[in-house]
Order: sequence, then structure tokens, then C-alpha cells
Amino acid sequence: MCAVAVAAVVVTSMSFTTKTASAETKPYANPLLEKWTGPFGGVPAFDKYKVSDFKPALEAAMAENLKEIDAIANNSAKPTFENTMIPLEQSGATLSRISRIFDIYSSSLSSDEFKPVEEEMGPKLAAHYDKITQNDKLFKRIDTLYKAESKKKMVRGEKFRLIEVYHKNFVHAGAKLDAATKAKLSEVNQKLAGFYAKFNQNLQGEEGELFVLIEQESDLAGLPQGFREAAAEAAKAKNKKGWLINNTRSSVDPFLMMSENRGLREKVWKMFVSRGDNGDARDNNATIVEILKLRAERAKLFGLPSHAAWTLETRMAAKPENAMKLLEDLWPAATGRVRQEVADMQALVDKQKLGIKIEPWDYRFYMEKVRKDKYDLDQGEVKQYLQLDKMREAMFWVAGELFDFSFTLVNNVPIMHPDQTVYEVKSKSTGKHVGLWYFDPYAREGKNSGAWMNQYRDQSRIGGKAINTIVSNNSNFVKGKPGEPVLISWDDAVTMFHEFGHALHGLSSNVTYPTLSGTAVATDYVEFPSQILEHWVPTPEVLNKFAVHYQTGKPMPKELIEKIKKAATFNQGFDTTELLSSALIDMKLHMSAPTSDPDKFERDTLTALNMPSELVMRHRTPQFRHIFGSDGYSAGYYSYVWSDVLQADAFTAFTEAGGPYDKEVAKRLVKYVFSVGNTIDPSEGFRKFRGRDPKVDALKVERGFPLTK
Repeated sequence: MCAVAVAAVVVTSMSFTTKTASAETKPYANPLLEKWTGPFGGVPAFDKYKVSDFKPALEAAMAENLKEIDAIANNSAKPTFENTMIPLEQSGATLSRISRIFDIYSSSLSSDEFKPVEEEMGPKLAAHYDKITQNDKLFKRIDTLYKAESKKKMVRGEKFRLIEVYHKNFVHAGAKLDAATKAKLSEVNQKLAGFYAKFNQNLQGEEGELFVLIEQESDLAGLPQGFREAAAEAAKAKNKKGWLINNTRSSVDPFLMMSENRGLREKVWKMFVSRGDNGDARDNNATIVEILKLRAERAKLFGLPSHAAWTLETRMAAKPENAMKLLEDLWPAATGRVRQEVADMQALVDKQKLGIKIEPWDYRFYMEKVRKDKYDLDQGEVKQYLQLDKMREAMFWVAGELFDFSFTLVNNVPIMHPDQTVYEVKSKSTGKHVGLWYFDPYAREGKNSGAWMNQYRDQSRIGGKAINTIVSNNSNFVKGKPGEPVLISWDDAVTMFHEFGHALHGLSSNVTYPTLSGTAVATDYVEFPSQILEHWVPTPEVLNKFAVHYQTGKPMPKELIEKIKKAATFNQGFDTTELLSSALIDMKLHMSAPTSDPDKFERDTLTALNMPSELVMRHRTPQFRHIFGSDGYSAGYYSYVWSDVLQADAFTAFTEAGGPYDKEVAKRLVKYVFSVGNTIDPSEGFRKFRGRDPKVDALKVERGFPLTK
């Protein structure tokens, strides 16, 4: 994998020497520098890695990577695809392997030993990649190929797309800037890398070390037995007596939904929404100020008015104004629905003469009361049919029906943690090996909250050599008693399918070049394949086969399935508004002059938007890892809404045909969306699948919003 596409590295020496007390030397083979060996084309040697190995491995790998790049750049022969693009794609292989393990440690295995290594190596890696994209000789070769290929009047295939993507990425990274500006840009990027590490570590500390401990059993009113047992286990894990609510969404959200203790709901809610905003050593506001300053400075180096303008150059939306238009068009319908939802909840409260006004810590609790009142639907009842293991089996079954995949548990590969399991993925029809799927489902200290997908290895076949992909899904479910099934909420089941959609995007990849492989697409497109998979959770086929009662084993009753269907658009005001408000704050932060007070900017902006006071952003600014933990989704959180338009429209192709499991539509979805990676423009891929450009109407219908003429 080329070092430009991913934070990846390569190495010159596979061993180092260490001096003993007797001045003797003995070679040490750093396992991080070794190629992956074992079954399935090689796998990460998680049983051999040590934190102390990262720094020397990364430094050696970067050195070798630069030698490879220099050899390409200094080639005296006329630039050709074979002497420039192919070696670029093959460069950085070792760096890629190590960087991905480094990222896994950062997100899933962080520790006091690892954090200083992350802080030191982050800026060094940023500087390394700048050396590549700022290499004048190398860019000249890419530019020569790009201009020559652009003039040809012919069908442009994967080779041209690779050249085009490289050219666009290099220009976006500063290849056309003068030497002095490049130096300044690299300085900015290195500083940003340091602040990203600090932001992530602060947030991880808040989520791992802060909690609410409940010591009186009477304070557990409303909480089901399974939740109580999980909370008791969480308390034991921290050597506490009682029931512990962790500072993670998977622990907080169900508590807010079910706890009858309003005072405790407020306490838990405030803990969660105050992550990174407590005025202490882990407060993220000062870090955010520095990040915003540096991003604005970087945009100026490119002659652009804002970080948002710079970021969207390489996205489907193209310009901040296009993203803002979509968000602002949906905002009135979403907030209008919130006010209806709040009115329904307040009416229920007033009817009971409780004498309270709905506050943010009440929303989920009374939302469930209204759901029960309107649809006779109890999420607590639904949860009894949603076992974590069964939902995993449901995902496998859907993947078999739509993607022709089968999943088989394997026990002959190292894992990073005892909680992790590994599955071999094969073609159901041919038995051919496709890749590996790693699953790490449970919360623990040193692991980020939330859910995400990692790609350990990209699919490719340069020179006819097939490299199969390795992907992982990661969640933060709370463990219950040993041997007891873990019950998850409906929203959790939807999130599992969402993240599995990312994994299927990686597993379905069928391209030649790793830079164009799998999920290496525009941020505002990458969520489309994951979001569309959410539609298969409520299908009768899934619920009848896999939504079985955790005690009786009986399938979910048809009456309950029908209630779920009728309540499909319930609470969409809340869901959409917390998402839109986060996206709008992200865009406005990155379209404006850098603020010196992120909290005030958030308050003032939400007030100007007339944000309902009964809820908050899904990710408040001091804990907004998507946009401040890296550049990844900065000025890009709108991507979830942009992709939502695509997926809603795309799913109607199934409903217009034979239904969710229509084989012909599924084949088109795989062919033009899941398997092509970045080998074609995403807009072209969507049109080939759908036969036209996307329309926003399907999303409005999906969310129960009125259609505008």
C-alpha cells in the first residue's frame, strides 16, 4: 500500500542490536517489522507485539519507505505507469502494516505506556507523509502521467483512476506549493498530529475513568435484571461495590431510557455530555482552539477561505455551501418534529401531574412512555429478543443472501484481546476464500467508546498476486454475567448492521490497486454502504430467524414485529436533530474565523439555530472525536446526512423490485457500490446502480418528514 493513501510504513532492517551488561550484543528481531505469516496469507502477530517495539519499528519503516520513494522519484527513465505508479502502490508495505497495528493500539489497547509513544510518533508520521507528497520529482512524474492520460480520448479505466486519485491527493496535500510554504505546511501538520493525540487521550481518559456508582438497590428502579447484572459486573471490574454506569454511550443511553430515578438520570446525563469539558487537566477546549487555529492557517497556505473549503475539495459535496444547503433544508422539519415529540411527552407528564418540564435527561425516558402509549411498543420487551450473538448470526445470514458470503469461526490466529473472535469469510457458491472478519464487541479501559470498523489489510491483485482483505468491527457492549446472553437495544442492533456494512464494503472489494480498495472512498460516500445495510434489521426474515427470546427461544411475535413497523418513524425528530446539530456546528466552526471559546461558539450557534432545549448535539464540541481526533471527518460530519440521502434512495430500488432480498438488485449493489472501491467516481457508481442521480425525497419519507414541492 502506498504511504500516501494510508498512514503506513516500510523498513530497511529487520533486526536491531541491544547491549547487555557485559557489553555483548545480541540481535533482536522486532516482530512489528516482520511480514505477517501464518494462515490466510498472513495475519497480525498480536501475541508478539510490545509497546516498546513501536518507536524503533516505525522509524525503521519510515526510513525504508523514503528510500523506496527516492528510487521512484530519481528514476531517469521517462515516467510510465509501470515505473512510477506500480512501485508507488507497492511502496510502504511494512509501514502500512505497522501503522494499522499502531492505530489498533490507539483505539482499542491504549495504556499509560502507549500514550507517550503515540504523542511522539504522531507528528513524526505526519512529517513523513509530507516528505512524500512534497517530493517535487515524484509529483512531476505523477503530473506528467496525469496530463498525458487526460488528453487521451478513450474509456478511462482503473489505471487512469489511480493516476487521477494520486494527482488529486498530492495537490490537496500541497504538492504545488512553493518550498517555503511546504515547510510551513509540514510544521502545521505535525502540530495538528500532536493535538489530535492529546484530544483523543483526554476523551479516552474521561470515558474510562469517570463513572456513576449506585450503592442503593432502591435507586435501580426501572432497570431490568440484565442491565443490573451488567452494571454490577462493571462495578466489580473497578473494585467497587454496587452498580456502576460507565461514561460510554452503550451504558448511558439505556440507563437514561429506563431509570425511574430522575436525579440519577440527570447526574449520568451531565457526566456524559460533559466529557472533555470539566475544566480540569483533561478539558479539551484549549486543544480545540489550537486545532482550529492551525486548520485555518493551513487553509490560508492554500489560498482558501476556510478549512471547510480545503476539506471539501476532495468530497462529493465539493463546496461547503452544498453541504450546508442539505443540512439547512432538513433542519426545519427535524426541529419541528422535535417540538411535536416534546409536546407529546409534556402532555403525558402533565396528565400524571408530576409538575416537571421535560429536560434533556428526561427525553429518552419519556420518549419510551409515549412510544408505549401510542404504539403499545415497549423497547424493554423488544430487547428480550435481541441477543448479541444472535444478531451477529443475523448479519452473517444477510451477508450470505445479498453478498454470497459465509462466515466460519477460526481459532488458529492470534487475537489482540480475549474478547476478540475471528471468522473466515468465503464465497458461499464457490467456497473461495474472501478474507477475515475480526469482532471485538465489549467495552474496556483503554478502548474508545462507540462503534467502528478497521481495515487491517487492503484487497488488491497487482501483477496477478491476490491479496485478501482483513477487516474488523468494534463495539462497546457491556458484559453481563458469565454464560448469560448479552441483550442489546434496537438501536444497538441497527448500529451493528451499520458497522458491518463497512466491513462488507471492505470484504467485497474487487480491484487491482490498494489505494483504490474497499472503503478508500470519499467520506461523504463511505457511509452509504454502511447505512443501507441498516434496512435489513427490521425485515421479517431476520426477525423471524434470529430475534428469539433469550429465555424461551421463541421467535419475536408477529404482533410485536407489526408494532415495530408502525413505529418506524417514531422519534425521528430527536435522532435527526441531534445529528444535524452536530453537523452544523462542525461546518460553522470550520467556515468561520477560529473561535477562542468553543463552548460559547456552540451555545451561541445553537441559539441562533433555535435548537430545542430538550436535547443536545449527538457529539458536543469538547468530545467530538470525529472532527477533532483527526482530520478524517472534520468539516465532514455532514457526510452522514449526505450518505443518508444516497442510501434511502438506493433502498427504494429494492422496494420497487422484489423486496429487500431481490437477487438482481443485490447483484447491482455489489457490482457498482460495494465491490468497486474508488475505481470509479462515486456519483457515476450510484447512477450505474440506480439509473439516475439521488433524490432527497426518499430520506424525508423514511424519517416521516413532509415532502416539499
